[in-house]
Parts: sequence; C-alpha cells; structure tokens
Amino acid sequence: MKDFIIPWGDDRDMGTPAKEGAPITLEIDGFEVTVPEGTSVMRAAAIAGIKVPKLCASDNLEAFGSCRLCVVEIEGRRGTPASCTTPVAPGMVVRTQSEQVKKIRKGVMELYISDHPLDCLTCSANGDCELQDMAGVVGLRDQRFEAPEGGMRTHFATRDTSGQANPEYRPKDDSNPYFTYDPAKCIVCNRCVRACEEVQGTFALTIEGRGFDSRVSAGGAGDDFLSSDCVSCGACVQACPTATLQEKSVIELGTPTRSVITTCAYCGVGCSFKAELNGDELVRMTPYKHGAANRGHSCVKGRFAYGYATHADRILSPMIRETIDEPWREVSWEEALGFAAAKMRGIQAKYGRKAVGVITSSRCTNEETYLVQKLTRAVFLNNNTDTCARVCHSPTGYGLGQTFGTSAGTQNFDSVAKADVVVVIGANPTDGHPVFASRLKKRLRAGAKLIVIDPRRIDLVKSAHIEAAHHLALRPGTNVAVVTALAHVIVTEKLYDESFIRQRCDWDEFEEYAEFISDVRHAPEMTEMLTGVPAEELRAAARLYATGGNGAIYYGLGVTEHSQGSTTVMGIANLAMLTGNIGREGVGVNPLRGQNNVQGSCDMGSFPHELPGYRHVKNADVRAIFESAWGVEIDAEPGLRIPNMLDAAVSGQFKGLYCQGEDILQSDPDTRHVAAGLAAMDCVIVHDLFLNETANYAHVFLPGSTFLEKDGTFTNAERRINRVRKVMAPRNGYADWEITQMLANAILKAEGRPLWHYTHPAQIMEEIAATTPGFANVDYAMLEEKGSVQWPCNDAAPEGSPIMHVDGFVRGKGRFIVTEYVATEERTGPRFPLLLTTGRILSQYNVGAQTRRTPNTVWHTEDVLEIHPHDAEVRGVKEGDWVKLASRSGETAMRAHLTDRVSPGVVYTTFHHPTTQANVITTDYSDWATNCPEYKVTAVQVGLSNGPTEWQESYEEQARLSRRILPAAE
Repeated sequence: MKDFIIPWGDDRDMGTPAKEGAPITLEIDGFEVTVPEGTSVMRAAAIAGIKVPKLCASDNLEAFGSCRLCVVEIEGRRGTPASCTTPVAPGMVVRTQSEQVKKIRKGVMELYISDHPLDCLTCSANGDCELQDMAGVVGLRDQRFEAPEGGMRTHFATRDTSGQANPEYRPKDDSNPYFTYDPAKCIVCNRCVRACEEVQGTFALTIEGRGFDSRVSAGGAGDDFLSSDCVSCGACVQACPTATLQEKSVIELGTPTRSVITTCAYCGVGCSFKAELNGDELVRMTPYKHGAANRGHSCVKGRFAYGYATHADRILSPMIRETIDEPWREVSWEEALGFAAAKMRGIQAKYGRKAVGVITSSRCTNEETYLVQKLTRAVFLNNNTDTCARVCHSPTGYGLGQTFGTSAGTQNFDSVAKADVVVVIGANPTDGHPVFASRLKKRLRAGAKLIVIDPRRIDLVKSAHIEAAHHLALRPGTNVAVVTALAHVIVTEKLYDESFIRQRCDWDEFEEYAEFISDVRHAPEMTEMLTGVPAEELRAAARLYATGGNGAIYYGLGVTEHSQGSTTVMGIANLAMLTGNIGREGVGVNPLRGQNNVQGSCDMGSFPHELPGYRHVKNADVRAIFESAWGVEIDAEPGLRIPNMLDAAVSGQFKGLYCQGEDILQSDPDTRHVAAGLAAMDCVIVHDLFLNETANYAHVFLPGSTFLEKDGTFTNAERRINRVRKVMAPRNGYADWEITQMLANAILKAEGRPLWHYTHPAQIMEEIAATTPGFANVDYAMLEEKGSVQWPCNDAAPEGSPIMHVDGFVRGKGRFIVTEYVATEERTGPRFPLLLTTGRILSQYNVGAQTRRTPNTVWHTEDVLEIHPHDAEVRGVKEGDWVKLASRSGETAMRAHLTDRVSPGVVYTTFHHPTTQANVITTDYSDWATNCPEYKVTAVQVGLSNGPTEWQESYEEQARLSRRILPAAE
C-alpha cells in the first residue's frame, strides 16, 4: 500500500524488537553492519537493507521461530537456524540467499500453500497479504502437495471413541461487528495469539488441536470472538499475515491505497493512527508503530469506532430558531452566524458585556480551543470561559500547581516500563485508558508490583496473569483519609527519602507537615472504621510503595471528582515527594486524562482565571502579552465558571452561551439545575456534530467537524503535542476553527472592529507559541520532523520535556501541604443508605455521542446499576430487574446487575446513555478549590421499579419535540 503522508519514522517491520547493548559488527551477504548486542540476525539484516522472508515474526512481538521461512546459513555453524531467534555475534558471517536456504524456504512455503485456499484474486487481503508476498519472494510458482482429506482448514478433525478422525465443518466467525475470523485461511503462525498476550495482555486467544487439526480458538467450547474475553483491540487483526482475521470494512470497501497519520480523538492517551483510505473513503484505522504514546497498539474505540463521522444522525447544515419550543429551521452559514452574532450583541447591549460566555471543548484541537477562549476575551471582552476539565481534572491543575508548580503529569507513558511499584488510585485504565493499561499490564507481568486504591474491584485487581499486591477497597469519599494514612506510615516508620526532601523540597514546610501527619489520628488503625480499609493492609501498601524501588502513581476521576479532589491530588504529590519518586523514569504523579484534549484545553487558557500557559489574568505583565497580540484590553477580573454561569442564568444575569463540543446537560451534575440554567438564557449556541442533549435548549446549532476533517494538534495526558491531520474534507463545509473565526468576524464586522484572518491552524499555533512560554519552540515543522513533542518545549528544553522536575520543581522547592480530611456534606442515612459512584466502560466514551453511533453498542446497550448481591437481596432485586435509583436531587430508573465488584453499601453506574440521565441523581456539591463536581459520592436508595420514571418519560418527550427539523424549502 502506498503511504500518502508518513511524516516521521521508518515504517518497515524489522521482524524482531529493538535491543539495547554494546555495538556488535557482523557481515550479512557481504555487507558489514553494526547493531546492538542482543539484536536478531533478522533485524540486523533489515537494518542493512536485506529483507529476510518471514511469516511468524513481527517487530512488536518477541521472536518465536515457528514458520522456518527465515532460515539462514552462518559460517562455522551447522544447519540453517532461524534468523529471528538467532542473536548476532562479533564477526559473524551470514548468508541469506544460499541455494540451500532458497530450497528450504520454497519447500516450507509449499507446505503452507498446500493447506491454504488459492482464491487470491477474490480474497479480501489480495495485495495486502504477507503469505502471498512471501510466496513471491521465495519464487514459488507451483506446489506438489495436496490438502489433507476433508479439505483445507475449513474443516478440523475430532476423534471418535475408536480414534478415527471425523472432519467437521468450521464456518467463518462473523460474530464480531468489526472483523471476521476465517479458519480456512489460518496458517497457525501464532502471531494473533502472541499479540493478544504480549501487546494487549488479555490472553483471550489460544491454539487448539495439533498438526492439520490445529486452529486459533477465541476461548472455551462454544465461544466466538464476540462472546469470548476478546476486547476487540485489533492487535490480532493487525498481526494476522493473511485474511484469517480481517476487518469487515476492508472486505466491503477494498484494500486501502493511501494513508494519513493522525491522532485518535477519544481518551487522553493520544494514540497515533494511520487513517487508510481508498480515494476519499476511510477504510480502516491502523495504529501507527512510531506513535510515542501507543507504540503501535490501539483499543476498540480508536481502532474501529470511527463510523460516527458518517452517521445519519450527524447534522451538516446550520439551524436556528427563535425559541426552544419551535422546530429547527435549516439556514445558510451566513444567516446562522448573523443570527447568532445579533443575539449575542443584543444580550451584551441589554445586560452588559459579562452576560455572555463560552465553553470550550476537550474534544477539539488546541488551535480551536485557543480561538474559543480568545473569542470571549477579545470579542466579548470578558473572561467567562470554562471547559469540561472543570468537571473532571480541574483539581489536578490546582493541586499539582500548588505542590510542584505546574498543572500536568510528570512522566511520559514509556516511563511505566521502568516502574517497580505502581499505585492506581481512582482510575480504571483497562476501561478508560486501555492502551496505557496494556503497557502497564506488560510491566506487571515482568514483575512490577501493583497497589489499587478503588472502592470497586476493577480488572487490574485480578485478571489474566496479573494480580494486585494490595487492593485498598476504600469507602467512597475517604480518599484523603487513605492517602494521609499512607503518608503517616511512611513518616512515622521513617521510610521517607530525607536526602531528596532536604535537597528538593522546603525542609521547614516538611517538618510542619511531618508533625501534622504523625498525629495518631491519621494512623491506619484510627482511620479503618472511616475508610473501610484494614489497617495492616494499608500499612503493607505504604511500606511497599516507599521501599519497593521506583514508585509511580496514576490517578483518575475517582480522585478529582470529590469535594476534596484538590486535597487528594496534593496528598498524592506529598507521597511522591516523601519517597523521592519524582524526576526520573519509572516514578512520578500521572493524571490519566479522560478526553483526548483535556490537557490541551487547559493549556490553552480555557479557565476563567487563567490565560494560556496557566498565567493568572490578574497579572498585568501577562495581560500585556495578549493585549499586544490581540489589540484589545483584557479584563483583569476572572470570569464565571460553568456552575457560576448556570447559577447566574437562573438568577437572570447570564443570558448567552457559545458551547463548542460539550454536552453539559448530560455530563454536568444536577441535571435539573443545568436544564433550568439553559432554559433561562436568551441565546444558546451549540457547536457540535449531533443534536445533543444541550441542544434541546439551544437557539443556534452550528454543525461541527470530526477529527478526521481537520488539521491541528491534541495534547495528551503526558503533555505530548500530537498532530491531527485532515483525512477527508469536512462534510459540513468547515473545520471547527473556521466556524469560530466566522462567528467572531460576524460580531467584529458588525461592531466595526478588525477581523481575524487565520488561513490555517499552523498560524494559530504560531500565535500560541509567541504568547505561551511552554510552547515557545513548537511549530508544525517541528512536529512534522519529530512526530510529537512534550511541553515545555522552549529554549530551556528545545527537544521538549519527557520527564518533568528532573533537577528541580517548576516552582523551585517542592511544597508539602497539610491534607486534613473533611467529610463531604453528602451523607447516607435512613432514606438514602447507599453510596453511588460512577465511571466508564471500555466500549463507550463519555456521554456516548460518538460511540453510541457505532457498532460498539453491541457490548453496552444501556447503563446498568451494579449492586452487591446482599444489597439486592434485602430489596428483593434480581438480575435484570428495573430499579429506581433515587437521591436528594432526583431519580431515574435502569436495570440492575448483581455483582461483587462493588462492596455492600456501594452501587455503581455509567453515564453513557441519555435515556438514563444518571446525573439527575448527582448533587451540586463540589471540590472546595475548583468547583469540580462530586460525582463519586451520592447518597441513594434503590428499589424495584416498573420501568423508566415519569421524569425520564417527560424528558424523552421534551427531547423529541426539541429535535424537530422543518423540511428544507423547495
């Protein structure tokens, strides 16, 4: 396949993984080559430009040596060893094309072909089949052997009681929505099995049977690829050298002919993909081997769930309406933007310039997000800008900013390979960040120890070939008490790194902190009744983290979405500083960002108190930079956060909102309050792909573009700035940055002010670099050359910063902060005796707007309530029953799923389906520092129900009416 854009990296498969070691020189086919010690002969040959035939080898898998196609001759050695499993040696002389080697390879290939259908012209892998390619390479033009009795691998043999073989038909497995398994074309190379083990770490596949009877199995008897443990990551499909495992899209659309490198628009891992196309039609997404975040791996969402881009629900024309009870009316871009501009200008004229604001998107590019916050500051002339990070990781920004001096994680994802002890707290990587989870599981299988701190038994606690050393199943809402108790053990048992603290932190602050943390009230024995974590288990975990070598902490929304989210983040930073686990590979404090560009949206100044680069708007010198660049005076007063906007709307002071790419009605807490705030506004502009839940209350709908239809950059959880490249033309006519610019210019033109004149996102990045110190050296030319770079990237770090705080903290001395536990105001009681916590599931993403419009729904058709069998029994609830979930804020209904993943007294659900509207249950309690909602602790009651509640039914009816669209005029 011809690659249309390959901006960096050698994309060849070198056969075996790279090794690190002393240089060794050898000779291959008369060419001298020098490679690291431990390198295979096959890889050394590839480096020398000599391609050795192979079928079972791939450079993302350890050498296996089963296909025997890669045999070579080595002077002084007997036989013909496999080049993939033979390491180089000094002075070695290798011949890859001797007559004996050629004969062996041709004979081996004949045997493979004898048991393989010769339907190459009609095979879906024609032109993209390694078996076909290797037959050509070895010069096979005929074959002498016949298939075994009973046909080729379409059949496999079983044995009856007399030992006779009984051929049985083995049909193609079409159960998975994205790929097929055709046993007739399997050459039993084991690559799919090894990829499932070594790359993904699921161990879902195996080889069963022997000889001609052997075949790939997706699990136990009766299992297929849908019902098995397979997580549809695509590693097996990518590894398959034939059409045995093949994407259904390739079968339908044909072999792709060109590719474009881009970045996934799902979670914060930021995987690089080759978008492979026929003409302008996307055929498949293949993980790019040189992507520094994913190293050639993917998950079911990034690999397969891109179909939402062409879904019938997508809105492609602008629409307007005067009131939210009217149907939508399709209009031209000019009319829609003129209508929106007039509405927002009218609001400001009547209610003041601070009566409108914006919400930026963590799913849009850095450049687009930058323009949206610029819209409010340079066009609306206020600081009313916020982002979805408010409701997920704003405590990360505050907590790490206070302790370390920068609002981001400290490591790159490669760093986990050097960790000895990993703490996962309040995160579920296998569901939320599956590619990182695969890398973590690989390290755990190699011997690293794991500590899981979570009220729920996530997959990492125990799954194939991994088991956590400690699972601290704390009671929801007690994170601070657990983290403080861990620190208590480390300090009182003198397990802390005194030299690191004296050198890198403020010793006086440490002594004050140590006095606080040593108080007996923080001892595990004293907190056990509060947290539910056994004291000895907690002490053992603290000792392991402090003394087990390189200690790395990874955390997620189970840390931040609490009333003490910021306090917990600071407590985690305290643990890292106490033990010296900062500033090198294998350690650090690492927030797992939920959406693809949460980090970037924060970097770009989306918060109401910060300009790009996390600099406060009160600082005149910072404002002067942007005032010079933008030609306007910037307000020195911080603007409204999302909760403040809604409160002000209800009270009549906030009247206009431009919401790009966020669905606050489904994702934000206390749904009734959000709906009331939106309904009170005079103009809500929704800029999105679909008529989402927020659009129920909108007056203007601006159709957005997908990540496949735009240029720009995303910044992932490791601060990695990755290029997003246009794969196809925007179906709506414009990229999102162009739409924001057109809206800004519609307002500026009406007011006689200078217009914006960006013609490409590269120009926006130039402005970001010119005004934001951490991005000073970033431009598209650098990203084309390097593939990606991690900020800060400036004169002090011209190559970027994979590891933060190497020689010192950004703020100078690390700051220990007292982390006093303060119980949430949300309490259980007789009416609401259970605690609800929320999370995500692998197949769905955030509010589900994208993944619900793909075949991913086969794995998750609805949100369900996980409840412990004991709690279910006392309420008369059985598996699959409809139950009503009620809190002090509201109620909804869903089906029950009985499981011991949750402890007695705790229930759990997801929030991917708007029919559930799980956030009607959550309260308006929030983090004391950032207003991040307390999604993870809600007191509830569960009881039997006959189906959806009256509120759900009325909500559905209101949503139906609000989505009416008048027929286009003839």
